Amino acid sequence: MTHHRGIIGVALSYNAGVSTVLNIAAYRFVELADLATLQQQLLARARAAALKGTVLLAPEGINLVLAGTCDALQPWLAELQQDPRLAAMGVKRSFSSDQPFRRLRVKIRREIIRMDQPTVRPAAGRAPVVDAPTLARWLQRGRCDEGRELVLLDTRNGFEVDQGAFEGAIDWRLQRFSDFPAQLQRRSAALQDKTVVSYCTGGIRCEKAALWMREQGLPHALQLDGGILGYFEQVPGAPHYRGHCFVFDERGALDARLQSTR
Repeated sequence: MTHHRGIIGVALSYNAGVSTVLNIAAYRFVELADLATLQQQLLARARAAALKGTVLLAPEGINLVLAGTCDALQPWLAELQQDPRLAAMGVKRSFSSDQPFRRLRVKIRREIIRMDQPTVRPAAGRAPVVDAPTLARWLQRGRCDEGRELVLLDTRNGFEVDQGAFEGAIDWRLQRFSDFPAQLQRRSAALQDKTVVSYCTGGIRCEKAALWMREQGLPHALQLDGGILGYFEQVPGAPHYRGHCFVFDERGALDARLQSTR
């Protein structure tokens, strides 16, 4: 069975009594067959730990955003990663003063992020990545290390882009991620012979996007490893990024310190 790493996580410090809710976000593209059994197990454990948020399961892998107390969420995560298929799943951690989710959901989907392109199979092998510090250096120069012109391609929905984005990034005003393949087919000629870096919030959409770009004849397509949140973590001050990063919970958006803007 083929699998690979998702987001690389970094634990963040917090002030006890101020930011006491642990928030985690993670995904992993890996072949999962026992979806119904896994759904019931994860739901029962999450309920027992009083966690809230969403877990998505699909034949292509798992995607989750959850929040709870450290004492409850850390053991839940440790038990999840005892599954060999999920052991190497990277996790992003941040803290908030309030629970950002209203309910708990564990759902089975056809895809953990819908693209409707069966030939795009990240579990079989991911597209090449650029890490956040390297991208920051490229952005300063305007070119990659091989000298090609650098283009950033935002794979998020238009309303997310409106909250913040990398300077000069291409924004196709997507209404949903499944619109991306058709948009690329119409616009790929303008991206030829350039280093195109796809990015999104945490990495899951830009991972599929980079695979699709390569399938459509863009050999220098890369993905930003860890997405915007990884960039915020690894590059102090997040140069070349303007605004905030929209997140799908009660925090609304996060700033470059991974703090809620509300």
